[in-house]
Amino acid sequence: MKPAPFAYFAPRSLDEALALLQEHGYEAKLLAGGQSLIPAMNFRLAQPAALIDINRIDALSFLEPASDGGLRIGAMTRQRTVERSALVAERAPLLHATMPFIAHMQIRNRGTLGGNLAHADPASELPAVMVALGARFRLQSQRGARWVNAADFYVGLFATTLEADEMLVEIAVPPLPPRTGWSIQEIARRRGDYAIVGVAATATLNADGRCHAARLVYLSVGEGPIQAHDAVAALHGQAPTAAVIAAAMRGASQRIEPLGDIHATPAYRRQLIEVLGRRALTEAFARVQPT
Repeated sequence: MKPAPFAYFAPRSLDEALALLQEHGYEAKLLAGGQSLIPAMNFRLAQPAALIDINRIDALSFLEPASDGGLRIGAMTRQRTVERSALVAERAPLLHATMPFIAHMQIRNRGTLGGNLAHADPASELPAVMVALGARFRLQSQRGARWVNAADFYVGLFATTLEADEMLVEIAVPPLPPRTGWSIQEIARRRGDYAIVGVAATATLNADGRCHAARLVYLSVGEGPIQAHDAVAALHGQAPTAAVIAAAMRGASQRIEPLGDIHATPAYRRQLIEVLGRRALTEAFARVQPT
């Protein structure tokens, strides 16, 4: 099929793009990598009246070290750039390890970090990883800029806190705290397919070898990134033995209510929630480096 008629704009500056968003509001769509939007338009699942192509805005493409030891990443930075960056591997190893799970290299060559995050696909790895890392997003409009925590950015199925005139322009990834490990786990029918279930984890130990903090964030089990708060609460203050992790995950898997589809029943997804969560936490705690 072919897309419905639309007006096309190709701004060369952020100010110009924001002015177009202010003018067209929810009738407009931003074109970044186009790996999700263009197929949706071709099937007429998306029918924007205006398409704002932001690929000519060079100021939105950057990957820099942050003064706090983390990263600053422009929204138009290509996923392949993130994947191949030694700086990302050093400062955000969970993000670095996640990138090869995203579709295929040809998709990552064109897809952007900001486009993926703003699309808010509940089966995408990056939103879950950003929540697990405690990332923050800078949203900008002609009215000004504001920072939003990744955990607060996602509010429903393909829904975010972005207003009609706002654009995601920057991602701030903080450094991992001392004595923190990480893990990314997923099950997919084939490499490059959307995960049936996936999970990103970070885990921090205190000086006594007990769990000080953790995040366990699932994808493909709800309308957005789903945090397993109960599992984390059960681990707090505990030595992360296999028995403790297994008990925490048994309880958490019963509190998450995944949906079923042609690929997996809710019961199978619930089983994967427990199994993958156990694997992720075990690996994350095992990665903790002594200080």
